[in-house]
Amino acid sequence: MKTTADVLIVGSGAAGLTAALNLAETHKVSVIAKGALGDSASARAQGGIAAVLEEGDSFEAHVNDTMIAGAGLNDIRVVEHVVEAAPSAIRHLIDLGVPFASENGALHLTREGGHSHRRIVHVADATGYAVSQALESAAARHPNITLVPDMVAIDLVTGRHSRHFSTSGAVHGLYAYNRKKKRVETLTGRATILATGGAGRAYLYSTAPRGATGDGIAMAWRAGCRISNMEFMQFHPTCLYNLEVKNFLITEAVRGEGGILKHPQTGHRFMPDYDPRGELAPRDIVARAIDHEIKRDGLDFVFLDISHREPDFVKAHFPNIYEKLLELGIDITREPIPVVPAQHYTCGGVVVDLDGRTDAPGLYAAGEVTQSGLHGANRLASNSLLECLVFGEAAAKHIAANFHDLPDVPEIRAWDESRVTDSDEEVVIAQTWGEIRRFMWNYVGIVRTTKRLERAKHRIDMLRQEVTDYYGHFRVTPDLIELRNLVEVADLIIRSALSRHESRGLHYTLDYPGLLREAKDTVLVP
Repeated sequence: MKTTADVLIVGSGAAGLTAALNLAETHKVSVIAKGALGDSASARAQGGIAAVLEEGDSFEAHVNDTMIAGAGLNDIRVVEHVVEAAPSAIRHLIDLGVPFASENGALHLTREGGHSHRRIVHVADATGYAVSQALESAAARHPNITLVPDMVAIDLVTGRHSRHFSTSGAVHGLYAYNRKKKRVETLTGRATILATGGAGRAYLYSTAPRGATGDGIAMAWRAGCRISNMEFMQFHPTCLYNLEVKNFLITEAVRGEGGILKHPQTGHRFMPDYDPRGELAPRDIVARAIDHEIKRDGLDFVFLDISHREPDFVKAHFPNIYEKLLELGIDITREPIPVVPAQHYTCGGVVVDLDGRTDAPGLYAAGEVTQSGLHGANRLASNSLLECLVFGEAAAKHIAANFHDLPDVPEIRAWDESRVTDSDEEVVIAQTWGEIRRFMWNYVGIVRTTKRLERAKHRIDMLRQEVTDYYGHFRVTPDLIELRNLVEVADLIIRSALSRHESRGLHYTLDYPGLLREAKDTVLVP
């Protein structure tokens, strides 16, 4: 079956829906989601969006904070462009009806780690959900936007898949597995935008949604695009430690509003021992400090304590966290929260320019799937939703302005299942997935060594062969598609980490603890 739109967008988070809304005035757009439309990393973002809106703050200060957090690896042109576009992006969201918190008639701004000013607009502690709902509602109302849930992208369609074979490298759409109809469909368009999010599920502990298996990164890599800086995996310092509830994030804003980290046995506030900024140090520093405390003393967790603030203040600022933890028997107005670090954000990805263009003609990307140059070696808090908004709009504008110059869509071959059968050993998928996530956590985690990375590389090479063999013999399923991509991105992360002989930002290795004089991106070429 073949479905055609002017533009295909893979992913229904903030980046994908922003691009769709900007394109829909002039073009027919199809937005496909792997699962439910609202099940994205964007919708889970608690903290907020960074923008210069306060008197005394400046674009220069926001740029400087971003560069410091990114350990100098950021592209200054990109940082300046995104920071300067932030106030306009916030105004647009307000026009869409996002109910940002206000105080005395003005936006209430909070502060997070790494920021020198209060510049985080938020909707209590559920900003991402409010933004996603507003974008999704606007997209659903638009006659030129078709929202298609339960479509699992398999591979990008290129000239290699046309009836008249071509080596142009241009992308003409994708093959996707329809969960409801249990079949592979061919989707084509003059332009394709990847807004598929990150690769957090390569790790055992992650705050990322279940579908964050690096699909867009793996598909772009197989289509011939460069991938950059995959070694920079951000670990959020404060994920709830609870054996019944997994992956519940405790927002950075808790520390921004005075929450302090304590040793659970002694009560000692330990962050000032590691950094003069204390709990407001960038995430990589805070995560390593917690990791060191846990490993040194054999702890299961550390405490994050905001119980010294007024109860009404805590309930008003963090209502969802308060209610959720109260259900688990923790009253955060009276007692501390047990927390551990967890993988949180993929700072590397598909190389794009300021227009969101990748190396493949007709293929664009926006959001966490990319390496745009904004984050460098470590993402500054609340710059991620901002990147989605700015680059989603940029990709849409470039496509609209250059639509007639994009490659024509040739006749594409249908998906061929003539040489495969249904699998009779699904246990292989679950076993391999679990194995990858465990050794990635243990060997390619917050603190690394060359020996651990080499062990991880040896294991991923063996598993790649097994998965390739399995993929070649059996019909695709959503789990198999994700596993194939997970093997790919895990390999890209390990290769990138092995190639960086220094400790910069999120990449910290005991074998190369120093910093090289020149900051260089890690760029992998297919």
